Amino acid sequence: MTIEDDIAFFERVPTLGQLGRDALRLLAIGAESRYVHGGEILFAAGDEADAGYVIQEGSFSLASGLAEEGGKPLVVGRGALIGELALLAETTRPATATALEPSTVLRIPRGLFLKMLEGYPSAARTLRDMLASRNNQSTTDIYGVRSILDTHDPN
Repeated sequence: MTIEDDIAFFERVPTLGQLGRDALRLLAIGAESRYVHGGEILFAAGDEADAGYVIQEGSFSLASGLAEEGGKPLVVGRGALIGELALLAETTRPATATALEPSTVLRIPRGLFLKMLEGYPSAARTLRDMLASRNNQSTTDIYGVRSILDTHDPN
């Protein structure tokens, strides 16, 4: 793919698409393409996380400790950004990502992402606003679940 193709692809990724074409150009130039065989683990729960990945082709299963307790793994495909927290902060992987088929990902190192935010303050503001909105929605959702659980509490 050309740089222009990568920029157009990033524009269709929900979190990245709102950052602006110039910011995405920097990410497209610095992102690393990686082929992942079907059944191969891209990263494991507990690994140090230093990058986010955008799935270009294929699909991945994301399994946390809940999957081992009967929970179902999440399946994500083309255009999904996985490991996005690693773009902003030092952290460990909360889940294991396993390719379900031959797949290609674009790896965005944290240093590159932070450099992009420094160089494009409007992208940083947009990202801040998106994260604040998600946090507000998560809080609302948690209170909604809590109210449901409280109404079913026999005590």
